[in-house]
Amino acid sequence: MALTPEKWTEVKELFEAALEHPSEERSSFLRRTCTEETIFCEVERLLANHTDGSMLRIGPLGNAIAPDVSNNSQTFSAGQTVASRFKVIQFLARGGMGEVYEAEDLEFRQPVALKTIRPEVVSTPHALERFKREVQLAKKVTHVNVCRIFDLFRHAASADTTILLVSMELLRGETLAEYLRRVGRLSIAEAVSIALQMANGLGAAHEMGILHRDFKPGNVVLVEGKKGIRAVITDFGLALQPDDDAKSSGVITTTVHFGTPAYMSPEQVEGRRLTPATDVYSLGLVLYEMVTGARPFEDSTPLSSAVRRLQQTPASPRTLVPDLDRKWDTLILRCLERTPDCRFATADDVANAIKSDAPLVIPKKRGKFFLAVSGCVIALILIALGWTYYRAHRQTHVLTDKDTIVLADFANSTGDAVFDDTLKTALAVSLRQSPFLDVVSDNKVAATLRLMARPGNMPLTPDVAREVCQRAGSKAYIAGSIAALGKQYVLKLEAVNCTNGDLFAEEQATATAKEKVLGELGKSSSRLRRQLGESLLTVQKYDVPLSEATTSSLDALKAYSLGAKVDHERGPAGAVSYHQRAIELDPNFAMGYSALGSDYFNLGQLERASEYHAKAFQLRQHTSERERLQIAALFYKDVTGELDKAAQTYEEEIDSYPRNLSARKNLGVVYSSEGQYEKAREIFGDTQHLAPDNVGAYDDFANCLLALQHFDEAQQMIRQAETRKLDDSSLHNTRYALAFLAADSAAMAEQLHWYAGRPEEYYGLSLAANTEAYAGHFRKARELTMQSMDSAARHDSKENGAIALEDAALRDAAAGNAMDATREAVSGLKAASATQGVQAEAALAYAMAGDTARAESLAQNLDKRYPLDTQMQALWLPAIRAQLALNRRDAAFALNTLQAASAIEFGNIAFAANISCLYPTYLRGEAYLAAGQGKEAVGEFQKILDHGGLVWNCWTGPLAHLGAARANALEARTSKEAGADAARVRATSAYKSFLTLWKDADPETPILKEAKAEYMKLQ
Repeated sequence: MALTPEKWTEVKELFEAALEHPSEERSSFLRRTCTEETIFCEVERLLANHTDGSMLRIGPLGNAIAPDVSNNSQTFSAGQTVASRFKVIQFLARGGMGEVYEAEDLEFRQPVALKTIRPEVVSTPHALERFKREVQLAKKVTHVNVCRIFDLFRHAASADTTILLVSMELLRGETLAEYLRRVGRLSIAEAVSIALQMANGLGAAHEMGILHRDFKPGNVVLVEGKKGIRAVITDFGLALQPDDDAKSSGVITTTVHFGTPAYMSPEQVEGRRLTPATDVYSLGLVLYEMVTGARPFEDSTPLSSAVRRLQQTPASPRTLVPDLDRKWDTLILRCLERTPDCRFATADDVANAIKSDAPLVIPKKRGKFFLAVSGCVIALILIALGWTYYRAHRQTHVLTDKDTIVLADFANSTGDAVFDDTLKTALAVSLRQSPFLDVVSDNKVAATLRLMARPGNMPLTPDVAREVCQRAGSKAYIAGSIAALGKQYVLKLEAVNCTNGDLFAEEQATATAKEKVLGELGKSSSRLRRQLGESLLTVQKYDVPLSEATTSSLDALKAYSLGAKVDHERGPAGAVSYHQRAIELDPNFAMGYSALGSDYFNLGQLERASEYHAKAFQLRQHTSERERLQIAALFYKDVTGELDKAAQTYEEEIDSYPRNLSARKNLGVVYSSEGQYEKAREIFGDTQHLAPDNVGAYDDFANCLLALQHFDEAQQMIRQAETRKLDDSSLHNTRYALAFLAADSAAMAEQLHWYAGRPEEYYGLSLAANTEAYAGHFRKARELTMQSMDSAARHDSKENGAIALEDAALRDAAAGNAMDATREAVSGLKAASATQGVQAEAALAYAMAGDTARAESLAQNLDKRYPLDTQMQALWLPAIRAQLALNRRDAAFALNTLQAASAIEFGNIAFAANISCLYPTYLRGEAYLAAGQGKEAVGEFQKILDHGGLVWNCWTGPLAHLGAARANALEARTSKEAGADAARVRATSAYKSFLTLWKDADPETPILKEAKAEYMKLQ
């Protein structure tokens, strides 16, 4: 927008008035004085080019012209070689200490920023020595979040003139001050990322005994890097090395005033001695400004606001941003304590507080970043922005990162069915790239529709979407439409306030051909994200074109969309054919493979699932950032079994997308698989709080509570799900477990009745088989196992039937029914020989039944196929090898190999009917028995007895009583008289517990006969 001559006159007057203020106060003066943003931006531009003594000129059209710098020509010209080492590329900026150039270091062939030092800065020998000392100190700080200072050089400009130069890292980005001025306050995701990096950078300097003393937004540059946005602290030129006494006490002292008044600590204002806490205070002021968009002590001048810091406590950030998390409120206010001893002692302490309260993985960057160039030591450049650019890119706050949005169905008036469902799916993928926007899930939309007494699959017209939006507590719905205009297609997106129907934002685009529709939809979506309040930083960072994020084939995307719809309405079995069709139409459709893998995983066909998840992983670069993380995490969790990598990837996904429920849920599952149930409980609690209508959140939380032995809380969690009318087979599984643990046979029968006739019937039959075996009823357990296998086969779930057979093989092997165990193990392998779980259980069953050759062969195959699998390498293979060692009467080897299981022995086993039978724990107890260490054996068997919430109705439960009895009997035989008597009493009690459990067990069971004989000898 062009300024009128009158406006240019106002620019000139404000420019001249700003020159009367110290440079650090000029921006504050302009904020108070400027009546229009256009004028503010123009004066800022002119001030950026200002040199002391220069005056502003008015051009022939009434416009203000940059100050006359004819008397301040540049020292070096492009192409010039200086200090016999640097080739000047271009002039960048002129600052208070000198000029800054982009140059090439000819020795190391790398770009650098080259800064000339004005003669008056080093006009005395003392000043020169001090400056050299500061450069040498700054060179020692090599942290990624601190601008690197390389060295000090001299350039002989003439026989009697020498110019002092500092070479440093060349940074390309914009300052945090510039970014805050454009966008206002930051989202929490952005603030966390930048805050942690700033704290880490300051902390690195503090460790070297260096204070910044002028920390402010203008001294932080945001730089694009391969691993994301890097916040780099500049201008350590004011740092002083502490004297020896200060070093020995750990306190850095000075009484010299340095720094920008607006960001000075109270002790700086008063001229008191300084410690790292002074930088912490300045960091607190910056954090306050980042999350609120305001300064806590704003006053008429920066100096007066500095004086206020000596007398007042800042207002809580939550008074300006009520929905700000309390942990950030507390952290910032602690940084801003007036007394240094009450603050965090160093920036490292701030970083640790941030990490403990909000784990962080810096989000990665896609696309181009800001094109301004910045050197170090001072904020070098203020980007010249016209009003049109400013208005197009400034942040509006239509939505906040707490709001949710609903997607209406696309209105398709083209007559081409390929756009039906497809464009809504594509729009969802595009919008879900955003860490700022939260699209209400299909499950929640369906649940909301049912609460409205409407079908869960009802089309979401704008009117219906608006009502769903209101009922779901969302702020807006987005409606899209596509229409044909000759050979072109017109796309329109509207974001509508669901409370009053007002239009928040809209975008329209024209595609010149059908194959260009997805590209235009993606571009429109990105522009809409910006209009709705998302920062330019994250829109650019997470903006993969739709053809890359999904597929360039509309037909493939349509098949994928229909698969998702069928899965939601009828389950994964119906979705398989659609997702299969999607990858046939586009063999590079990564999310198609991922969806197909999830279909098979949910059907219990784990080997097929792994095959498709592995293919998706190979193609993961053809996705958005969010989906890339999802695919990678599933690959590590379900294909290679690398639980640590899976957890790390899910944590990265959560940090980038804090409201991602799926990532939280799966992270909790991974923690459970590692036996870290307290961490899992926290994650599942967050998931259930964020998704109170998601039945899976209740499933996971209830099982986690069971694992922690919190049975009443688990029961309460199920009641909450019932209150919300949520139901699935996993909840009934947990209900059965609670009934079993409470010995409530009627409640157990009720749950088995629920399973009857359903696709999950095999699961209920497996539960019943385990319960019969728990009581020693092995004949009845075998009958139920065969029924379970038949049911699984009828429902195309042979793998689950095979697992049931291997469970039976393990039960029979442990009971001494070796022939039955071998037969069942063979049958299970025939049904699903390639499945990891079937092979692992079969190998252990063979080992326990004494079939060494088969057990060793399977173990070698498992080791070769799953070299990285955490549970395979730490649980299954150690258990198999330990049992084989016990067969050889080598208890020492068995105990040694079972050490690997200690870290995760309580981990949830994905393919088990219960949470875990604790096989390694049981075998460790057996190994201690074989080694003659009764006390240690008791401890292992007691672990099983103390963890009924993990073991449920597994055979290790009753046999742990027998193991404890045998271990105490061993102690009675090997202890002194007093100890022997106590051990004998404990052994008698344990034998009685076991024989009571098996009071009507199959009498021919070998281990029962042994137990009865041992008990008689003890009497």
